[in-house]
Amino acid sequence: MNEWIAREAEVVAQTYGRCPVVFVKGEGTTLTDDAGKTYTDFLAGIAVCNLGHAHPKVAEALAEQAKTLCHVSNLFYTRPQVELAEWLTERCFADRVFLCNSGAEANEAAIKLARKYFHDKGESRHRILSMARSFHGRTMATLSATGQDKVKEGFTPLLPGFEYVAFNDMAALEEAMDETVCAVLVEPIQGEGGVCVPDDGYLEAVRALCDRSGALLIFDEIQTGMGRTGKLFAYQHTSVTPDIMTLAKALGNGLPIGAMLATDKVMASFSKGAHGSTFGGTPLVSAAALAVVRAFDEEKVVEKAADTGAYFKASLEGLKAKHSLAKDVRGQGLLLGLEINGDGAAVVEKALAKGQVINAVQGNTLRFVPPLIITRPEIDTLMGVLDEIFTDMGAA
Repeated sequence: MNEWIAREAEVVAQTYGRCPVVFVKGEGTTLTDDAGKTYTDFLAGIAVCNLGHAHPKVAEALAEQAKTLCHVSNLFYTRPQVELAEWLTERCFADRVFLCNSGAEANEAAIKLARKYFHDKGESRHRILSMARSFHGRTMATLSATGQDKVKEGFTPLLPGFEYVAFNDMAALEEAMDETVCAVLVEPIQGEGGVCVPDDGYLEAVRALCDRSGALLIFDEIQTGMGRTGKLFAYQHTSVTPDIMTLAKALGNGLPIGAMLATDKVMASFSKGAHGSTFGGTPLVSAAALAVVRAFDEEKVVEKAADTGAYFKASLEGLKAKHSLAKDVRGQGLLLGLEINGDGAAVVEKALAKGQVINAVQGNTLRFVPPLIITRPEIDTLMGVLDEIFTDMGAA
């Protein structure tokens, strides 16, 4: 056994089913393990490193800020936090940003804000409707909002006030809606749920229902945001704007940061003392995130993701046409899934042995969320590897 894997087993909580690889370096789309073997990364730290690993401008911004000012708490003003919030609000529906440390914290903030908003209006709305197979985090509130039983086992009783309806099913959502609902919480594309894409018009219908009922609409864009789908935010593929949106993952390109964004009307309920975070939006992480978003502009990362994503999806369709093992291709931009008639974990293991880092969700769906700088030749190599694996598995 690898020394580091053995040492980890002695001192780290065993909450993860890790692949038996110790990575020591990353550059662009390439990862290197402690034996010197290189891998092409089609996971990006689970849709986090959208600019790739060790992006020089992010590294430089981080180093410079670390030499200047890392933390003073949110009892004071700092420049990077303000500049980051300005960049985000200039590019979406929102007027204001609450910065925190993770996607779960961003969703916690969204849940609190939705309930506080109606409390301030004197209305007793408190229920939140979310979707079956959704994933919103592992804190008690976000676990309560998550529509997957497997992650909840052993943690009951969960928090009250959450109900789940089938994703992409307007009749189910309409039946669950009443005057006690404060918000509908939905991912524009379900990533952990199996890369599930809604039908055309579904998100528009959800928005219309929220408008009729008076409920708020929250988009969890923690995985779909920051260029992943070929737009900066996934909602921009539609005519819909939410009332609240959450971000994390790729916003820091590996640094721990989350954001909850909302309109002035809704965010007014987060008055002084209503919510907070010691480490939310520190100068250090905000400076890094600011370098990330500026690189998005300078390097036209989102536009590249749309183009490369279309090529990637077409390549997966070609693989599906060739192999009966491949069942369905789903996704948008560089958030793609290939459902297979077999064990996804087995494919992940075989691909890793061949130097390709991929992931499986829901047991049988291969998920591809590479850095947005992935190239067509790298995609072609992965397709060749999957072709070999599917051929071998089909013959077994």
